[in-house]
Amino acid sequence: MSEEKEISFTEGPIFGSLVRFAGPVLGALVLQAAYGAVDLLVVGRFGDAASISAVGTASSFMQMVTFIITSLAMGSTVLIGQHIGEKNPKAAGNAVGTTIILFAVIGVIMTIILEAAAGPIVRILQVPDNAAAKAILYLRICSGGLLIIITYNVISGILRGIGNANLPFIFVSIACVVNIAADLLLTGLLGMDVAGVAIATVFAQLVSVIISLGIIRRQKMPIIFSLKQCRIYPVELRKILHVGIPIALQETLSQISFLVINSIVNGMGLMPSAGYGVAQKLVSFIMLIPSSVMQSVSAFVAQNIGAGQKKRAQKGYLTAMVTGVCVGIGVFLVGFLGGSTLSSLFTSDAEVIAESTSYLRGFCIDCVFTCVMFSTSGYFNGCGNSVPVMLQGITASFFVRIPVALFMASLPNASLFYIGLTTPIATLYGILFYGICFAWMRRAPKKK
Repeated sequence: MSEEKEISFTEGPIFGSLVRFAGPVLGALVLQAAYGAVDLLVVGRFGDAASISAVGTASSFMQMVTFIITSLAMGSTVLIGQHIGEKNPKAAGNAVGTTIILFAVIGVIMTIILEAAAGPIVRILQVPDNAAAKAILYLRICSGGLLIIITYNVISGILRGIGNANLPFIFVSIACVVNIAADLLLTGLLGMDVAGVAIATVFAQLVSVIISLGIIRRQKMPIIFSLKQCRIYPVELRKILHVGIPIALQETLSQISFLVINSIVNGMGLMPSAGYGVAQKLVSFIMLIPSSVMQSVSAFVAQNIGAGQKKRAQKGYLTAMVTGVCVGIGVFLVGFLGGSTLSSLFTSDAEVIAESTSYLRGFCIDCVFTCVMFSTSGYFNGCGNSVPVMLQGITASFFVRIPVALFMASLPNASLFYIGLTTPIATLYGILFYGICFAWMRRAPKKK
């Protein structure tokens, strides 16, 4: 098999290398988000409003778990990227081995916890009574396959660290095709409802992991790695956790804040709950552009910091931010003007479509703001300084997003439009926070 080409971020045109890397990253994220979207689309066509509410809420929770794992794995992505920039392939291999053991342990622990806590989680999220049993079932099936989900995301994080975004795109493409086929078979043909889409999701990622391991074994990678390196290297572990824990903590608390908002919406009734579930699936696609920008900036900055090219790292950050904002403006217009059309892809219920459209009109200006904030997060992560990202996420979640959502829900004739506004308001705060961080760093005395 031919050698897969890795992208070197330390030389050549900045814009071109970022686009060549971000394209497959975005494609992979689109297809990964399609898992939950296809699940919701299928139950929306073959199930009822209770099924939509159950899958909408439960898949959002599982998406939160996946985001947390991906965020923690960012520590490995950054560290491996820095080792590549340093031209130290053996250290990169040690980081890979440490990553494998670390996430295997995390996967086992999280599987046990989520299986035991599925019922309480659904109650905390205030899932409507007639959808609760279905939500618990979805959670337990997906939690049972958590090790598979973690394995896929760890493999993708390692590959992006070495500058290879093409293979993760191929792997997730395979999973998406399998997931669609299995959804239609289990839920559409066999009538398994929520259980069918959950089983299909886990099975699709299992197929992807098996194929990905077979392909990787035949690739020539810019690292030195063997199975003997599958152990914990304390130095590498500390570096991974130093970057990964703040990012994961920030992502955890951020996602918890969105689950709190989901709980607030669930308390507004079945139709707002179902409409919010549809809108969140659309939002998961909308947010992929800034997410791909953040991952690309993190990898770009990590390699250049490792190579001692700080100015090039800064230029890459600014280039990615401006490009993301330009694209974000177009996405904003689509979301604001075409919300009802997009929502109708998931359900034919007019009331659910109206609720979803209302939320999207409040939310979608965030498509522009988030490209600025996520690019900045990627810059800090790539520098190995994820503490500002953590502090921004914590304060935005608990001092802005949740209080604003509670206030919006308490207004007379509260609607999902007002709930949707909470996200861009929190993002504006995040941009201001990062601006203060940059100003403070410029004024701080430099270490000799």
